[in-house]
Amino acid sequence: MLADSTKDAIRSAYARVKEGLPGFRARASQGRMIAEVAKALSNEGGVAVIEAPTGTGKSMAYLVAGHEVARFQKKKLLIATATVALQEQLVQRDIPLYLKLNDIEAKVALAKGRGRYLCPRNLLMAANSIHDAQLGLAGFEADLLLWSKPPQPRDKQSLAKLRDGFDRGEWNGDMDSAPEPVSDLLRPMITTSAGGCTGRKCGQFMNCPFFAARRAVDDADIIVANQDLVLADLTMPGEDDSWGGVILPRPDETLYIFDEGHHVPGKAIDRGAAEVFMTAAVRQLSRLGRQVHAAYSLTDKERLGKLALDQGDEKLQELSNTLEELEKEIRLAWLPDPAETEPMYRGSLGQLPEPWVEHARVLDLLTGEVQRWLTAVRRAVVEMTDGGPTQEALSRELGIALERIGRQAACWRAWSSDDPDNAPPLARWVTLGADQQLVCHASAVSAAGLLRNVLWNNASGVVMTSATLSAGGNFRGFADAVGLPDDAVTLSLPSPFDLAAQARLEVPAMHTLPDAREAHAEEISAWLADHLDWDAGNLVLFTSRAKLDRVLQKLPIAQVRKVRAQGSLGKSQLVAEHCADIEAGKGSTLFGLASFGEGLDLPGKFCETVVITQLPFAVPTDPVGATYAEWLESRGRNPFIEVSVPEATRLLTQYCGRLIRSETDHGRIVLLDRRVVTKRYGSGMLRALPPFERVIERTA
Repeated sequence: MLADSTKDAIRSAYARVKEGLPGFRARASQGRMIAEVAKALSNEGGVAVIEAPTGTGKSMAYLVAGHEVARFQKKKLLIATATVALQEQLVQRDIPLYLKLNDIEAKVALAKGRGRYLCPRNLLMAANSIHDAQLGLAGFEADLLLWSKPPQPRDKQSLAKLRDGFDRGEWNGDMDSAPEPVSDLLRPMITTSAGGCTGRKCGQFMNCPFFAARRAVDDADIIVANQDLVLADLTMPGEDDSWGGVILPRPDETLYIFDEGHHVPGKAIDRGAAEVFMTAAVRQLSRLGRQVHAAYSLTDKERLGKLALDQGDEKLQELSNTLEELEKEIRLAWLPDPAETEPMYRGSLGQLPEPWVEHARVLDLLTGEVQRWLTAVRRAVVEMTDGGPTQEALSRELGIALERIGRQAACWRAWSSDDPDNAPPLARWVTLGADQQLVCHASAVSAAGLLRNVLWNNASGVVMTSATLSAGGNFRGFADAVGLPDDAVTLSLPSPFDLAAQARLEVPAMHTLPDAREAHAEEISAWLADHLDWDAGNLVLFTSRAKLDRVLQKLPIAQVRKVRAQGSLGKSQLVAEHCADIEAGKGSTLFGLASFGEGLDLPGKFCETVVITQLPFAVPTDPVGATYAEWLESRGRNPFIEVSVPEATRLLTQYCGRLIRSETDHGRIVLLDRRVVTKRYGSGMLRALPPFERVIERTA
């Protein structure tokens, strides 16, 4: 229950925000959101899902309510976002502003994954091994080299500058603010994963940027993190058979706000996905064998993890042979169509051929045995008192190998386990890469089971919010996707803008539908050439790169010159150039895919027309979606109506949200897909969209 003292504190905090923010406009939606966030977080295990359109002021709403409730309950407030841009906005602008207006002193920390920080040990190893890399060492030393190829002069230069900046204390080791650009070759060499880290045993532990950041998180009252890190923490076994609280505070002592919450289902599914690249796995095992030999030699032990070296060799060889046998079995049973660009074999309802499953059972046992033995081998190396640079390199490599074997074990466990009776099956499939390498995959098809285990039944309180979580106020699709508890509150707030007066939704009289690919692309090009104001700011959204390219090829050259297509430059540079041209009165049109349909803030004249070339239905070849759809069908349900239409409606609403960013914006949304008029499901999609003025042309 929300205590009267907490209610008073929230009212006072909100009053100070209203008084202190220049040009503040009171919005009923924001007041309602503050009340619902406070109510949910004050109940132990409370959950609320709040759809808050652009302009609601949701970050200030959940800060006012969330921080006050957290203070009274002596808990941490953890805000999880999907994008770096929102994390930076919260840490650099919104949270300091809220604290300043309320004259509150609170410790704030930005939590990032280990890979976003410099590893000082690896930095030293990379610098010290430049000479060795150029010599091209043979034997097991070559297996411990950081450099996969001789370093370029610019890499040596970067390394020297990074080391100098870190040693002088001018750089704190946060890779996002590195004083020197870091190449794709160099970055993994000077960072580390959890497996490659030796923690307190490391000689660099006391000046490690990651552990310094961890200490700041432990002390913080408000923590901002990305959703991937939060889900990673929640899925780690904690104390007392619980989940989480390993990297971040314990879930039962934390109030969670998931902003950009529509990303959570997909990210949670990705957390449980596993894959094994078969050829690479066999190759890595032979390299691992040489590293294990080095470990036995360095520790001068005859037995590690109860195994003599030759017994360990046999285990690795047995694992390698079984991987090769499974690969042979798959290649004999599956003959991919040579015409397919990305061949895939997907088990119907997640069921694979029995011989493959038998091999997976053996692989599950073998990887488990190798994991246990390798853990003991690495521990012996890490705990040595003075093994020098070889000890450090071996600790790192064996840790990374353990992580790799752990990921393989997850795949074989998924391939060989039985699916529960009343839940969707796992998706299990095989792909053939461009290099002809077989890749075995497994993934959950729904985040519901995982989130029930690690979040809803664990956290002190959770709020999920986003501009688009429902399909026109219907939360069933999202509730199913995240396994929302029955007693959770769902709320769709109205837009604070006068959308009917500010924007128009047009459906022109197109003669072709998207399934006639070439003809539809031609008609899109013709419509854009004739009806788009090329001297204004426009955004044109596509569902595939192929269609974007086809439309661009068919446009007259004078208009092509005014197009900035996604992929030609980085997103932020494209947007900056687009805005500069609009400011200069030249006109500019952005062509983009799904990622341009959300999180892009182009107020006023920077975007006066949004063109949506077709309804954003998911790609039907996606093995996770296809397996889930099959399961729904097997239970007499309609996956297109239950999943595809609500998700496409949500995305469509998201795309429409690019247009009106403030009370003064005006413009139009143009939908070049007549299916919203001709198909039975179309009218429901149109009804679910925001209340823009409608202009639906009739075809002759």
